[in-house]
Amino acid sequence: MNSRAQKRCRRHALPGLGLTLGFSLLYLGLVVLIPFSALFLKTASGGWPHFWETVTSPRVVASYRVSFGISLIAALVNGVFGVIAAWVLVRYRFPGRRILDAIVDLPFALPTAVAGIALTALYAPNDWIGSWLKPLGIQVAFTQLGIFVALTFIGLPFVVRTVQPVIQDLVAEVEEAAACLGANRWHTFRRVIFPALLPSILTGVTLAYGRAVGEYGSVVFISGNLPFKTEITPLMIITKLEQYDYSGAAAIGFVMLVASFVILIVSNGLQSWNNKRHGIS
Repeated sequence: MNSRAQKRCRRHALPGLGLTLGFSLLYLGLVVLIPFSALFLKTASGGWPHFWETVTSPRVVASYRVSFGISLIAALVNGVFGVIAAWVLVRYRFPGRRILDAIVDLPFALPTAVAGIALTALYAPNDWIGSWLKPLGIQVAFTQLGIFVALTFIGLPFVVRTVQPVIQDLVAEVEEAAACLGANRWHTFRRVIFPALLPSILTGVTLAYGRAVGEYGSVVFISGNLPFKTEITPLMIITKLEQYDYSGAAAIGFVMLVASFVILIVSNGLQSWNNKRHGIS
């Protein structure tokens, strides 16, 4: 069969390249490119001095430290406990495992505002868990610790769901062979398991970090919104909008957009690295 006949026999479920590419570009332009262009134009409308003054003001810089700093800590913590949770869900069988597996996805399905109200109700000084922590001198709600709890809550599923398929693909016989060769559990984990999981762990942590940086709903209630202490950057955007400083809000939003884009590039790079390690084209 010649090449022309092979091309006629090769059929696709969707229409040809031209039509599908046209629809893709149209959808991408309407949903992504036009809003981003509007944000850029609104940012530029205030002028460079106003942009620089807005994004480097002490209050906004303090919000960067809170959002980016606590998000990083929460993502790293999720990187540890997310791997443990994924390992338990894959390797062990116990009553209620399916329920626990479904609970992991709860932050995906739960509206972020509802999550923030629920966490505040739990950790407020006079509420359920907060009343037990208060005699110990630990206050969670309306502190940076509360922000950490909220960001950990919304970021955990990203690590679990990224690492879980990789653990499922691990061959248990390799671990058994390492044990037969005299390796203890720590050496087996460090030399056999961890190198295979590392790309997916880094990808999950990066995704959790990107999600946490832009989080608003679950944080705004439990943080207390104290200037220079517990104000997050998305809240500063809302504050600028309430002050009718639309170009200032767009300027802060532009900074967050650039940061999110960098995080996305890193995440895609890690996913590509993971695919190459596993021979996925």
